[in-house]
Amino acid sequence: MNFLVADCEPSVHQFMDLRVPEYAYMFGFLQADGHLQRGVGQKGKLSVEINARDVELLRKFQKFTPYYTSITERTRSTNFARAHNSAAWTLCSLEARTRLNELGLPYGRKSRTITPPNGEFSRHDYLRGVIDADGSVGYTSRGFPFVSLTTASTAIAEYLSCYAKEVTGAQRTTKRNTRDGIYNVLYTMEPAQDLALDLYYPGCLSLERKYAAADSLADWTRPATMRAAYTARRWSELEDRILLRHNSPTSAAEALGRTVQSCSLRLWRLRSGQVPMPSNQ
Repeated sequence: MNFLVADCEPSVHQFMDLRVPEYAYMFGFLQADGHLQRGVGQKGKLSVEINARDVELLRKFQKFTPYYTSITERTRSTNFARAHNSAAWTLCSLEARTRLNELGLPYGRKSRTITPPNGEFSRHDYLRGVIDADGSVGYTSRGFPFVSLTTASTAIAEYLSCYAKEVTGAQRTTKRNTRDGIYNVLYTMEPAQDLALDLYYPGCLSLERKYAAADSLADWTRPATMRAAYTARRWSELEDRILLRHNSPTSAAEALGRTVQSCSLRLWRLRSGQVPMPSNQ
């Protein structure tokens, strides 16, 4: 269930009321790409630095924040470019920083420890913020739609997987890759279209270039020569009872019109307690 507040302006609500779509998005973006830093005494700051081409998003953050904030731009050398132009948004208010910290934005290094906020929040706006900061939307090199998220947080990876399953029906197993211990959660084809349509709705707060990329996914259609997307056939209690009665993957496969491999795996899961036994077997 999405907790949305219709026709609301963030300025008339408590700062970072995550039921408000703009604040939910901002919080997700800041969790993924912001940095909350302590200073001496009560000093400190929240900052987020992004490509200068996306500075308009920071101006919107500034508009929605009822505390003094600043935006600065700079040019520096990086491993990827000799001259990288960036824009940084900075918030110093102790009251604002305390509010963000209480909602789940940690001080210091946070990539593995961030989790979705507790309480009511607009889920698709929050996830759009996370994906705008640490994800990608568009077409693969083969011309297929995709939506992906790269994160070090187990909680965020699992939350996106659960949410996307509700929206698209696509199941993803979250597992860190062996090279750098990062989760890469990826959706392609129709699930990517459905997820992008849900997250990037008309008029939402987002990076303009990612909104445009998400909007373009709606134009894709599966080629006539491409096999239709596979939909897993769920096991019913009646089928489980038949499988247990046969107690043989080979004979049960013939009776149920399933593969021997599918019956063998299901029988093992039932016997080992991986899935519950059917009632009245």
